[in-house]
Parts: sequence; C-alpha cells; structure tokens
Amino acid sequence: MMQPIAGGALARPFITHHNTLDMPLYLRIAPELYLKRLTVGGIEKVFEINRNFRNEGISTQHNPEFTMLEFYEAYVDYQHLMSMTEEMLSAVARDVAGTTELPWGDTQVSFAAPFRRLSLRDAAAARAIEKLGIYKSGSGDFGIAGLLTGDSLRDRSVAERIAKALHLEVKPGHGAGKIATTIFEGLWERDLVQPTFVYDFPTEVSPLSKQKPDDPETVERFELYVGGFEIANAFSELNDPAEQLRRFEAQLRDRAAGDTEAHAMDADYIRALEYGLPPTAGEGVGIDRLVMLLTNSPSIRDVILFPLMRSK
Repeated sequence: MMQPIAGGALARPFITHHNTLDMPLYLRIAPELYLKRLTVGGIEKVFEINRNFRNEGISTQHNPEFTMLEFYEAYVDYQHLMSMTEEMLSAVARDVAGTTELPWGDTQVSFAAPFRRLSLRDAAAARAIEKLGIYKSGSGDFGIAGLLTGDSLRDRSVAERIAKALHLEVKPGHGAGKIATTIFEGLWERDLVQPTFVYDFPTEVSPLSKQKPDDPETVERFELYVGGFEIANAFSELNDPAEQLRRFEAQLRDRAAGDTEAHAMDADYIRALEYGLPPTAGEGVGIDRLVMLLTNSPSIRDVILFPLMRSK
C-alpha cells in the first residue's frame, strides 16, 4: 500500500521504493504535517532545517531538491510571524553582510524593518485598475458597479473577466480565489523587489491555513516577496479537524479534475488534529533563495553545490 504523501504544500512528489519493507514511498515535499504533529504532542516551539523534493520544473528560482527552514510556535498568529520575520531577516543581513542594504542586480534591497504590506485581493484590484483603466462605471465593460475593489474579485464571473482581459489563464475548475491569486501573481510578483508581505489569501488556495474569524473566504496567511520572488510562506494553522477534512476533500476533487499539485488526503494528520492542535502559527523560509539575495546571485544554481541539470 502506498504510504501517505508528506504533505504541507501544493506540489508533485517524487516516488521511490523501500526495498527491505517492499514499500513504495514518497519523498517529502515539506515537513509541515509532521512538525505540527510534534506541536500536538506538546512541543510548543519546533523547527527544522530540511531538504525537500518537488517533482516540478527547473528555473533560475526552482530546483527539484532545495533547503528550507520551517518552524512552528504555539499561541501566536501570522501577525506575530510577520514581526518575527522582519527581525530575523534584518539580523541575518547584518550578520552576513554587515548591513541591511544589499545589492541586487542593478538596484539595492533593504532588509531594514518594517517591510511593506499588501492585501492580496486589494493589491490585485488596484493593479488591474492601472492596467485596464477601470476607474468607475455603473455598467462598465466588466459589469462592476463603481470602483473595482478587492471584494469585487470574490465574484468568480468578475474575476474571470478581469483575468481574461489581462490575458491570464483561467482553468474551468478554478474558483474566484484561485483566479484572484492568479491576477495578483501575474501583475505584481516581478515588481516586488523590496521586501513585501502579501497577506490575507483566499481560502481556496490555502488548504492548511486558518480562516479569518469574520471572513471564511479568507485565511490568515502571508507570503514574503523579495527580489521579485517568494522567499517565505506562513500562516495561522488550521486546527479544526472537521474543516481540515473538508479542505482535503475539496483538494481531492481538484486532483480528480486534473490538478496534479492539489493536496493529498492525510487521514493520520486529521486524527492528530482530533487530539488537539493549540492555536499555532508556522512559516517556511526558502534558504537557497535567501542565499541568492544575500550574495547577489541571479540563479539558484549559483548557490547550490550540485544543482540538478541535464545529463549533457
């Protein structure tokens, strides 16, 4: 029987085989669900510097094998981790380079706190306004009453029309949350050179994150962008086993519809949550990408000793 995927990310795993036990296994895509099991077991602060393996593409920012720092702390939330991350990365920059002002290509990146903060849907809507010139209209081209706002992107039909007008791909199974995220990534990512927290993600794209108390369509999650790419992902952890089961089942439907990166079911993790995960926040920091920024290296291959390449 195939063992559970070591989940914690939306990614495709590598499959391998344990000869002695005659058992097929997955290489882990993240340590998340096992570190949170430790928090369930009473370890209120836990971290691991780990190797992860994702069967995905290779680029200047991606290598199938990479290093990540992942940590969890009980009785805090994602707002606490934003402040902690600012403090941590500022200290790392000073320790490594003697300054928080680091060269990055033809510009400089400042790791001095505080970092910029952008709400995902609001930022996506604001940039769409800039690109498409949607300022106001009671019955404009996109059928939006008044100014386009982040809340407008909660409507799937509106989000789809905006995405298509921007020539961004919309797949049939994608809901408003995935489309809004696609709009944000398509319009903003490359421009986020200075450290920027992008926060409050749609629930649809965040199967392990806790929802905001007053907004079930949004989760308490942030990603940190520097140099035009993501270097950290963090959130208040979902600790309701019934809701986690519902999210996993939704991911299984996405997988059945052809989404190869949808999260797999992990019944044992659901059982761990039933024992009780305290309010917890967790974060993963891409070590290789951080080293790229600290050393002004434009490609991840420059900071990995033996990056995966073609055979010739």
